[in-house]
Amino acid sequence: MLVTSESVTRGHPDKIADQISDAVLDAMIVQDPASRVACETLVTTGLVVVAGEATTDSYVDINSVARATIRRIGYDRPELGFDAAGCGVMVALDAQSPDISQGVDTGGAGDQGMMFGFATGETPEFMPLPIALAHRLTNALTEARVSGRVPYLRPDGKAQVTIDYADDPNVPPTVSALVLSAQHDDGLVDGLDDDLWTEVISPTLRKMRDDLDDRGLVIETLVSPNLHINPTGRFVIGGPVGDAGLTGRKIIVDTYGGGAPHGGGAFSGKDPSKVDRSAAYAARWAAKNVVAAGLADTCLVKLAYAIGVAEPVAIDVILTGEAHTRTVDAVRSVFDFRPAAIIEDLGLRKPAGWCYVETAFGGHFGRSDRFPWERLNRVDELRAAVGTG
Repeated sequence: MLVTSESVTRGHPDKIADQISDAVLDAMIVQDPASRVACETLVTTGLVVVAGEATTDSYVDINSVARATIRRIGYDRPELGFDAAGCGVMVALDAQSPDISQGVDTGGAGDQGMMFGFATGETPEFMPLPIALAHRLTNALTEARVSGRVPYLRPDGKAQVTIDYADDPNVPPTVSALVLSAQHDDGLVDGLDDDLWTEVISPTLRKMRDDLDDRGLVIETLVSPNLHINPTGRFVIGGPVGDAGLTGRKIIVDTYGGGAPHGGGAFSGKDPSKVDRSAAYAARWAAKNVVAAGLADTCLVKLAYAIGVAEPVAIDVILTGEAHTRTVDAVRSVFDFRPAAIIEDLGLRKPAGWCYVETAFGGHFGRSDRFPWERLNRVDELRAAVGTG
């Protein structure tokens, strides 16, 4: 079975849009934790459009927030075709509809919809191997650029990983194809393939292999994939000049790389009253703790909500492996999936030690425990509820 996932760098145009939207959210929520925000961003050649709804007592210079975000990403000079100082910024934010507010103010969900959370013991990140490896590659690509080790790199880039899973569970998976596209300065002729192999791909593959070995897995052929580096042969024009970017257009990159279902709702730019975001975080939190507790090999938590209603209209838990029959009931008893409870338990209105813009690149899941939905702080409660503690 072949499974493919992709990741993109923070300089990808869709990720620029996500980061601007979340930077606006951060700026508002730090002043007014009760801010209601649904911020959408469009980036294209020479232009940023920030639109949507916001009801807040804060004052935010959105123009400055957008430019600072773009500069931080690395678009800081005119020769890139898009830069923080030279682009135009248009702002079109209105207040949130009072028809929605009257349901949210009483603790109800900010919208209807379904959300999914997933975890697997396959990798140290508790994420599917294809997306975990793809994210590691794009993170390494960005680090090689920012550190100056590969000085000619530009901010845009993508990675794609195909994993071949054998029918026999005792046979380790194989990287059957790897694609890395890295934006670079004009005039570059030779050396890119060798530099990216030496500085990005090879060390990332070795580290993943070692991490999997530590978890009882061996990938014999991980270091010799079918490799494609900048398949067109040239990647100078990138970022918003090469392609318009929109908030919420990388929802599979943001989640499980196609390794689990997605309800369709994006995360970035939305305050935690929007269950598209908060309930997806809570579902991941629950699923990860189930797997970490040893109660299943994989766990998929499915939630569904009605707008203005606090209690989910559906909670489902799907497990694989030697899962205990009481695990589903344990999840429902240990985790409170009402929006107000999620916000309180995860501290989503008052982030401590993290900010929303950090989630807008590199995936919202499988990151460090600094994000509260990644913490393994309900393992003992789950074990006790099941009777294995």
